[in-house]
Amino acid sequence: MMKTAFVFSGQGAQKVGMGRELYETSPAAKSIFDRADAALGRSLSQLCFEGPEEALTETANCQPAIYTMSLACLAAYLERNPEENPVAAAGLSLGEYAAFAAAGAFSFEDGLLLVSKRAALMEKACQENPGGMAAVIGSTPEVVEEVCSLCDLDVANFNCPGQIVISGPVDRVNRACDELKNRGVRRAVPLKVSGSFHSRLMNSAAAGLRPALDATPMQTPAFPVIHNFTAKPAGEPDSIRENLMRQVNGSVRWETSVLLMAEQLGAERFIEFGPGNVVTGLIHKIIPGASLQNCSDASGLSAN
Repeated sequence: MMKTAFVFSGQGAQKVGMGRELYETSPAAKSIFDRADAALGRSLSQLCFEGPEEALTETANCQPAIYTMSLACLAAYLERNPEENPVAAAGLSLGEYAAFAAAGAFSFEDGLLLVSKRAALMEKACQENPGGMAAVIGSTPEVVEEVCSLCDLDVANFNCPGQIVISGPVDRVNRACDELKNRGVRRAVPLKVSGSFHSRLMNSAAAGLRPALDATPMQTPAFPVIHNFTAKPAGEPDSIRENLMRQVNGSVRWETSVLLMAEQLGAERFIEFGPGNVVTGLIHKIIPGASLQNCSDASGLSAN
């Protein structure tokens, strides 16, 4: 059997109707949605299944919704494949919380409450410090970092070869896009997002999250979980708390994280749990020969 890594979706992957089929066909997935509703004291499941889309897209809603959906997918998969034993896990931004819950670093409910707190703080930071983001296609990290320094911006995501996201005040993002195009970069396109995630404009959200992280019981993960911020395996609980805080306003080093799982931990197959296929799409560009699987509905529950 190929060595497998579990990977988890990030914000933006949400869609109305996600999880309904699994809720109706998998007792394990149903339990996750029911536990989420009970922990939050509201029907998150109904929002996932029925929308409306405008409400589901709001940061305060979509982050706990994607976290819940991702772990419902995992529960349904493990219900059918109980022998699966991953060599590593990681998640794209928000997805990092699902990865830690999957590895038993904290309970599903504690992770859900953390994600809900994180989402509310990030939404508040977006309102207080408006900003934007842009996708840079066909450049190198060195060029992007140089232009970000020139324009006083931050690099939000190192997603895969030739795909980097920058973040900061809108006027500076636009200036950086123009500068990158002047340097011959193929594309630098502003994104339709509600704020400047993974940048210094999220400093207040990172600081606000720390007390909640400190109050959350944690333990060392049962298998390696790769931090977004360091692109290294997580350590003891205090280190996990520190890196989850720094992830909010720091860079997501996804390309390096995936390479570490493959080259150092031996991952040959990557299963994405949650809505969409953004994460496996990035992994295909990082490791073209990797075996990839998406588990977002009943069709993805069988082990390849």
